[in-house]
Amino acid sequence: MQQIAIGIDLGGTQARGALVDEQGNVIARREERTDAHGGPDRILSQIRGLADALLATSDLSNVVGIGVSAPGPIDTVAGVARNIPTLSGFADFPLRAELQGRFPFPVSLENDGIAAAIGEWQFGAGKSVDNLVYVTVSTGIGGGAITDGHVLRGRRGMAAHIGHMSVMPNGELCPCGNRGCFEAYGSGTAFTRRARMRAAECGDTTLGANGNEIHSRDVFAAARNGDHLSNKLIDEEAEILGRGFTSLIHIFSPDTVIVGGGLSSEFARLQPGIQNYINEWAMPGFKDVKVVRANLGHNSGLIGSAALAFLAQENGRPDITSKLIHRSYKG
Repeated sequence: MQQIAIGIDLGGTQARGALVDEQGNVIARREERTDAHGGPDRILSQIRGLADALLATSDLSNVVGIGVSAPGPIDTVAGVARNIPTLSGFADFPLRAELQGRFPFPVSLENDGIAAAIGEWQFGAGKSVDNLVYVTVSTGIGGGAITDGHVLRGRRGMAAHIGHMSVMPNGELCPCGNRGCFEAYGSGTAFTRRARMRAAECGDTTLGANGNEIHSRDVFAAARNGDHLSNKLIDEEAEILGRGFTSLIHIFSPDTVIVGGGLSSEFARLQPGIQNYINEWAMPGFKDVKVVRANLGHNSGLIGSAALAFLAQENGRPDITSKLIHRSYKG
C-alpha cells in the first residue's frame, strides 16, 4: 500500500498544500493566498481547508500524518509560534496543539526554512551532500542548515534565522523590529520596494509606465528588454545576496548554498553577480562554494514538511521528529 503524507507550507503570501509519497513525489498540490491579517483561527481554517481539498479523492487510511511548516520563530520543542512577524496574532500561540485538535492523524511542526532545507537535502539539490545552507528569498528571507549530515537544530529548534543577521548598522526597519537585517535588504519585498522608489525618482525607465504598480517580475522583464535602471537594481540585489551568502559560507562552511523562494525563479540572472561577490570577498578556502537553485522549486517546503510526517511515523513521536532526522533517512 502506497503511504502518503500531507505537507503544508504556510507563508506570509501563499499557503500551499500537497500530498507527497515516500519518494518525495508530489501527487496533488493546492495553494491559495494567505490571509496574513486574519488571525490564527482564519489561518488554521485555511490549513484545514487545503488538507480537506487534497484528501477529497484519497483513502485516509493511507495517510501517515501531516507536516506543517510556518515562518519563525517557531519553538518546535514546545510546538509554539513565538512571534511570527508576517502573520497577525501568532505570539506565543500553541500552533501544534491547535493543529492537532483539527486533524485525526499526527501533526509535525517545523520552521519553513528548515523544512525546505530538509526537502532539498532529502530529495533535491542537496541530496549528495552532508553540509548545505538553504536560503529562501521571497516575502522575507529564511533558511536552514544541514551540518555533518544532521539538521542543525539549536536552542528550542530555532536555529538558522538567517534573514535576521544584521548587514547594515542602524539600517532599514525589518518586520522583526530590528534594523539592518538581511531580510530588510535582500528579500523580494525589499527588492520591490527599492524598485518602486527608484523608478519614481528616475525619468528614464520603463518601470511603472502608465502608472502600473511595479512587482519584482516587472523588473526582470524590463531588464531583459534593456532597461538600464532594472538591470542596475538586479545587480544591486545580487550583490546584497552575495554579501549575505558570504557570511553564511564563513559561518556554516557548506558544500553548497541552495536558493529557493520567489526570486529564485530568476536565479539565472542573479547567480553570476552572487557568485562574483563570493569569489571576490570570501576568505581563501571558501571561494569555491557554489550557489545553486533549489531543484524542488516552490515544493521544497512542502516536500520537507511531508518528510517530517514520514519520519514521525518511523520514530513514533511527532514532537521529536526534528531532533531525529539524520542521514540514514535519505533514499
